[in-house]
Amino acid sequence: MDTNKISRIIKECQVCRLALSKDDMPYLVPVSFGYDGTILYFHTALAGKKTDILAVNKNVCFEFESGVRVLQNEKKACDWSFSFQTVIGFGKVEELLSSEDKIKGLTHIVAQYSEKEWRLDTLPVNGLRVWAIHIESMTGKQSPDDGAID
Repeated sequence: MDTNKISRIIKECQVCRLALSKDDMPYLVPVSFGYDGTILYFHTALAGKKTDILAVNKNVCFEFESGVRVLQNEKKACDWSFSFQTVIGFGKVEELLSSEDKIKGLTHIVAQYSEKEWRLDTLPVNGLRVWAIHIESMTGKQSPDDGAID
């Protein structure tokens, strides 16, 4: 799927699911996010399970889904299906440390959820951590029946 379709799917989403791993134990967590066309952004508290895992393993997998609905078949139970658009990718996480970089990441996160342009340069960003996922690969898929994404 081309990058324009992938970007449209991501723009329609409200949640990014991040898959992290530490000591061969997977951890999947939904996060609010921002996307600038090449980098994904998310934020965390100063400490917690995500930050503990990211301290030892910067590799992540991410997933988005949009337009999911069940396609029923009234005659055969095993012929039910789904209509969907999904994006799955892999990348490496970097913590954004400067106030300017944090504001940049937060600006993309806010833009995902609001059409309004917010002034974020006065936010006290010391109480949170902002992260950038540098995307290494990303693919999109949609069900054959779905005409929502052209």
